[in-house]
Amino acid sequence: MTPDQLTATFAALADPTRRAILERLAQSEASVGELAEPFGISMPAISKHLKVLEKADLISRHKDAQWRRCKLHAEPLRAASDWITQYQQFWEDQFDALASYLNQQKKDA
Repeated sequence: MTPDQLTATFAALADPTRRAILERLAQSEASVGELAEPFGISMPAISKHLKVLEKADLISRHKDAQWRRCKLHAEPLRAASDWITQYQQFWEDQFDALASYLNQQKKDA
């Protein structure tokens, strides 16, 4: 994943409405109307959210008869998770070092 793709993924995930849309799409494909239903916001607002998700390659949209259906693309989420995991190991090492230091301080006291 390029840095620009990673930036687009994190930008898309920054909004709670977009995260909720992704959670819904993780269950199954949905129409734009079905995605808009729980939010109580206008269709143009949902459309803007979907465009951000589509630009980040987190979803795709296709026409099914008269309906526009959306589908989740999880690969960018995996790439973002992999990026975060690199730092998870760093923090685990830091916490282990702190625990060792505190245990040593306890023994010396």
